[in-house]
Amino acid sequence: AVVSTQSTGVFDMTTHPLLDQTQKQMVIKKIQDTLLSRWVNDPQRIDKRALALVYLAHASEVLEHAFASLSDEDYDLAMKRVRELLDLDPDQEAAKDGADELMWAVVASFFK
Repeated sequence: AVVSTQSTGVFDMTTHPLLDQTQKQMVIKKIQDTLLSRWVNDPQRIDKRALALVYLAHASEVLEHAFASLSDEDYDLAMKRVRELLDLDPDQEAAKDGADELMWAVVASFFK
C-alpha cells in the first residue's frame, strides 16, 4: 500500500501519511516531468495518467509539496503550465478528435 489510511491521494499529508517513500518520489517526479521536461503544448498529447495526476494533485491541494524541490524558475514554469491546464475548457477538450471524453468529464466535475 502507498498510503496508511483509506485515501484517494498519494501525497504526504498529515491525515494520509505515505508508507512507501520510493513510490512518493516516483509520483512527484512524474508530475514534475509532465510539467517540465516532458511538456507538450497540446493536452491531448500529454500522457493521460500523468495529466490525471496533475489534476488530482491540484484538486488535493498538494502541488506546493510536489514542487518544493524545484528551483524558483522551474517552480514558476510548472505553476504557469498548471494554470494553463486549469484554464482549459473540459467540454471543448472532450469534443476534440481522439479526446478521452471520460477523463475530461471527470476534470469538469472537479472544477465546475
